[in-house]
Amino acid sequence: MQITHKKAKEMIDSFDVVIIDVRTEEEFDKGHIKNAVLIPHYELHEIVNEIVSDKNKTILIYCKNGIRSSAAEKLLMYIGYKNVYDFGGINDWPYGIDK
Repeated sequence: MQITHKKAKEMIDSFDVVIIDVRTEEEFDKGHIKNAVLIPHYELHEIVNEIVSDKNKTILIYCKNGIRSSAAEKLLMYIGYKNVYDFGGINDWPYGIDK
């Protein structure tokens, strides 16, 4: 499900969520959302279960501009994750990033 940055920030501040960054390692190293876990989109299917074994866990996904995160959200829903939220790209994230 697509959500706004504001809604994602509210969820991050209020719930136990997993934040997944589906960009490349190089992009992640330049800056990422605090507490985000890097799982590049091309590795998501192979390793997501190692990071998030509970398919009912709330997962928030982002990338650079929303294209990869949208595809990742669909993939995770297809493989059985129930609470997956795509909040688009970090390019428009107004709440600060860690470097």
